[in-house]
Amino acid sequence: MGGFAIGTTEYATMSLLPFFSAGLRVDEPTAGHVISAYALGVVVGAPLLAVIASRFSRRHVLVGLMLLFALGNLLSALAPNYPAMLAFRFVSGLPHGAYFGIASLVAASLVPRERRTQAVAHVMMGLTVATIVGVPLANWLGQAWGWRWGFGIVAAIAAATAVSIVLVAPHDRPDDRGGALAELRILRDPRIWLTLAIGAIGYGGLFCVYTYLASTLIAVTGASKEAVPVVLTIFGVGMTLGNVIVPRFADRALMPTAAGLLLWSAVVLALYVVAAHAFWSIALTVFAIGLGGGLGTVLQTRLMDQAEGGQGLAAALNHSAFNFANALGPWAGGLAIAAGYGLTATGWVGCLLSLAGLAIWAVAWLDDRAGADGRFAGASTQA
Repeated sequence: MGGFAIGTTEYATMSLLPFFSAGLRVDEPTAGHVISAYALGVVVGAPLLAVIASRFSRRHVLVGLMLLFALGNLLSALAPNYPAMLAFRFVSGLPHGAYFGIASLVAASLVPRERRTQAVAHVMMGLTVATIVGVPLANWLGQAWGWRWGFGIVAAIAAATAVSIVLVAPHDRPDDRGGALAELRILRDPRIWLTLAIGAIGYGGLFCVYTYLASTLIAVTGASKEAVPVVLTIFGVGMTLGNVIVPRFADRALMPTAAGLLLWSAVVLALYVVAAHAFWSIALTVFAIGLGGGLGTVLQTRLMDQAEGGQGLAAALNHSAFNFANALGPWAGGLAIAAGYGLTATGWVGCLLSLAGLAIWAVAWLDDRAGADGRFAGASTQA
């Protein structure tokens, strides 16, 4: 439920932009900074709140984060002017990464080790389902009753999430193993940074295509405006199924699954360049691109494995990395379009970003092998 609320406000804000830009009396490019303010809140809030929360009960932290998220969206719905809207969207973004990170840790703690990735996927499922149900709902409310209702409904869902956590989340004790300092120590581990870099770069390809998908459908495919939500829904279905299927493989072979997803994304993003010229082929390709969205869940589990004593911060930073990808992909795609290569060039740019992520994966994999060899050699010497 919390993931659904977060996913709805993150993606629906883009579709509500024409409405709140008119309501706040600013042009659309200026209003677009509201989206950037939310992303900045995610990047800042994920590590900051994760460190602050390290000495408190995870159950209480989740309730507090959802109440802060509800407040930010309620204030967004009531924003009297553009500067206030910018500030409220920044506040709304602050709990995003920390919530997903800590919720993933709680979910993983409730199941056997061989099902941890599936448990994390269930938390992330709300984010993908939001692209199918929540975004159209918020957009419909925005058109029928006014854009403020699109943010108001998210505030209501977030409040309901906080109540649900109080009712069903397990009671736990604060971690007494070092608190904030223990969390920050993980930043000295190069494996953490390599894992974050895989997501920050490799996931950018998906966002590169998604950002310009509507424009490509209309200008290249020749589809009607009414067909755009249909294809966006197909993308959401692909992401949701990817989040169901991929974790089953990841729980058996985590790093090979990550490599397979990056390679899969590189191939289907390259096919997008050709597929964009017909509706049936672009719809199938967009579905396939969505399947690659399971990478986020896989990397979340890897970070939890690597960050002993600082799992909350590591899991939260994963969402900062993906918001970096959300900025990198559209920026790189925009450069290709501005250079005259056309809207379909986003497929090639996305392919290159996925391959770059795969290259970083290779470095991380070699580092794992080197570390394992060192440990085995040390164990042999001691024996």
